[in-house]
Order: sequence, then structure tokens, then C-alpha cells
Amino acid sequence: MNIIFKKIIMTGSTYIEFDKAVSKGFLLIQKQVNPNFGLLIICGCNLGLRISDLLKLNFKDLKKDEFTIVEQKTGKIRTLQSNHHIKLALRYFEDSLSYKRGGKPFVSQKGTTYSIQQVNRLIKKYFSGNRISSHSLRKSFGRRVWEMNNKTDQALLYLSEIFNHSNTLVTRRYLGIRQEEIKDIYLNL
Repeated sequence: MNIIFKKIIMTGSTYIEFDKAVSKGFLLIQKQVNPNFGLLIICGCNLGLRISDLLKLNFKDLKKDEFTIVEQKTGKIRTLQSNHHIKLALRYFEDSLSYKRGGKPFVSQKGTTYSIQQVNRLIKKYFSGNRISSHSLRKSFGRRVWEMNNKTDQALLYLSEIFNHSNTLVTRRYLGIRQEEIKDIYLNL
């Protein structure tokens, strides 16, 4: 009997476990391995922004309890809060001139703002996985919100609004929840 197996190609990025990502971010900051990138990881997981919007932030924004951006992709106004993770990470930058002047936090050693390609290379350097990219940070935020709210439909409604998705089914697919639920159906027969 000749069986043909089809290779299934997964597209899109996956999430990074939130605690692992935040820990890695703080490690990069505390050990002075790559503090600016460590801050990017922490902000990415805690703000849920697309990388294009994250790279536009500055220390002036992050130091505030609440700040507003205009999303590049959608043109929509979004109000964000700097939570305790971000505030704690910012303490390591208080003596820097860029921090004091409200400059750009996500800069390379050359002093230029990271490109999306640089961010993707660094993400792959610091995290393992085939489908890890800068977008993984945004998905980590989504998974954390969903888990912290007991995996409820209410959490998906919030995330659908935050991510500007048309409905919660899109959010389920985006976060990989739908595929996990379908997999569980087969495993629980």
C-alpha cells in the first residue's frame, strides 16, 4: 500500500511564551548584552503593537502612564498604558542622555532606529522556533491577555477591538487558538 503524505506548510508567525519573552528582555537589559533590544521585547509583549508602530515610540511616550499613537497600518488612534514591566525596564535607562531628552529607545549600536529586518534577525537570535518574528511579540501580548482572562470570549472581544479585527473568529485564528481547539477535538476522541 502506497501512502502519500502531504507536507503542511504553516504560514505566519507564532507567539513567544510571555514570561519567557519578558525574562529574556530583562536579561538583555540587566546584563548589558543588548539593553535597547531587551526594552523592545518588553514593550512589544506589553503593548501589543505592530513592529512599525513600536519602532516609532520614544522615551517621552514610554515614560508617561498613558500615551496615544496613530497606527500606521489603520490610521486609527490608539491609547496605550505603560505598565509595571515597562516602568521597571525604563529604570535601567534613566541615566542615558537619550532617555532624558525623550529620544528613540530602540536603536542599534550605531545609533540608528532598528529596521524591521534587524528586529527579525535579533528575535531569531534570542528565541528559538521556526515561525518566530517581530510579529510574535504582538501575538504574545494577545495570548497573555486571553490566558489572564481565563480564555474567555470576553477576552477575545477585547483583543478583537485592540487588534482591529473584524470579529473574534479572526482573533482566534490570529492567535492560533482555533487550530489548538481543532487539534484537541481529535486528541480527545
